[in-house]
Amino acid sequence: MDPFDVVVIGGGPGGYVAAIRASQLGKRTALIEKRPTLGGTCLNVGCIPSKALLDSSELYHQAQTKFAEHGITATDVSLDLGRMMKRKENVVRDTVRGLDGLIRKNKITRFTGTASFVDGEKISIAGEKLQTITAAHTVLATGSEANTLPFAPFGGRILSSTEALSLKEVPKKMVVVGGGVIGLELGSVYARLGSEVTVVEFMPTIMSGMDKDLSSGLQRILKKQGMTFHLRTAVTAIEQTAGGVVVSAEKKGEALSFDADYVLVSIGRRPYTTGLNLEAAGVQIDDKGFIPVDRHMRTNVPHIFAIGDTVAGPMLAHKAEEEGTVAAEFISGQRPAMNYHTIPSVVYTWPEAASVGKTEQELKEAGVPYAVGKFPFSASGRARAAGELEGFVKVITHEPTDQVIGIHMIGPRTAEIIAEAVVAMEYQAAAEDIARICHAHPTFSEPLKEAAMLAWQGKAIHI
Repeated sequence: MDPFDVVVIGGGPGGYVAAIRASQLGKRTALIEKRPTLGGTCLNVGCIPSKALLDSSELYHQAQTKFAEHGITATDVSLDLGRMMKRKENVVRDTVRGLDGLIRKNKITRFTGTASFVDGEKISIAGEKLQTITAAHTVLATGSEANTLPFAPFGGRILSSTEALSLKEVPKKMVVVGGGVIGLELGSVYARLGSEVTVVEFMPTIMSGMDKDLSSGLQRILKKQGMTFHLRTAVTAIEQTAGGVVVSAEKKGEALSFDADYVLVSIGRRPYTTGLNLEAAGVQIDDKGFIPVDRHMRTNVPHIFAIGDTVAGPMLAHKAEEEGTVAAEFISGQRPAMNYHTIPSVVYTWPEAASVGKTEQELKEAGVPYAVGKFPFSASGRARAAGELEGFVKVITHEPTDQVIGIHMIGPRTAEIIAEAVVAMEYQAAAEDIARICHAHPTFSEPLKEAAMLAWQGKAIHI
């Protein structure tokens, strides 16, 4: 078989985007994925199925709690969990089919099997048969896997996010170990469906890397929705019983115990590079298992690139996609580079929390002079019309120049509004620039304009 210009190992968001972009730029491209379906963790057992359940559970919650105030009478509202799960599966299936079509459309050669390096250019693929291909350039996009507690491996009633997405029953009680994105999103799904959800987090805040106003605001809102939080709490043991689990923990020297039907362990993820035989290719990894790369996603071996969860930084699908694009374009002779300062983060609870850029705490620690504008959704006409009064938009600027260096928000549709914030920061906009842009009225995006006005001149229109 003739050598490929580009071989991508891993068919998740970063991998398939890298393959498509390389093919668009005229490179003979191959994509290797060990799963029978493309899309990686995100599409198959992550971002997409979780969002399907988040949307379904929010509709159920609204029918129970919010319809009446809108003058809608919905009697005998009931949950068909099996049907909800079936819808989720259909969403995944249809999205996978669409992705398969994109791969065919872009004339990418697809291999199903487990890849490993023979040397720096030859790659072995163990699938239905063993075969070897040659790559002028290789892009590593093998993703990550869930961390486990050493005393509580996954199985039975100890769940990873994968199992939590496919439960056959709504637990009466669920303990979530870890107050990060995955734990909060899936915890909120089951809380909406009627579970008594307890979050146990080792750190002093949930979403520890988030701006503190955002993390504390999100915790307050989720608590109002019925979730319970134990912070600064270390899980010491998990015991499976005949009908559930017992989670033992310690908080400030005090022993705690939580009974539940299931425990979801969501304590982060680690890069998955097992079996790649990186040593044969000369590719280095650091002490945490990540592959060091430059701004063009090159490893220490110049013709081998790494993207997504295999490299340091937030484990986000859209980060991986951007890195995949950068790698493919650099291979094709362009000179793109990653800008990690404008990668947004979103928590798809309801309301949603979204963030981009520096937090107030980071700026304080660095001694950077800054200004803040904070506008509540309760002062927004559109939010009042929708009955969505929780949350705020916070704009942070470099005080001497008015340049926007961080935007953080919690409220309705902030997962969409954050895109405007990313554009503003990518083009190094000042708060005044955002404040002077006409925003449609009434919309959920207007609080961003008002927060920018506050950061720029200390005055807004509607407060």
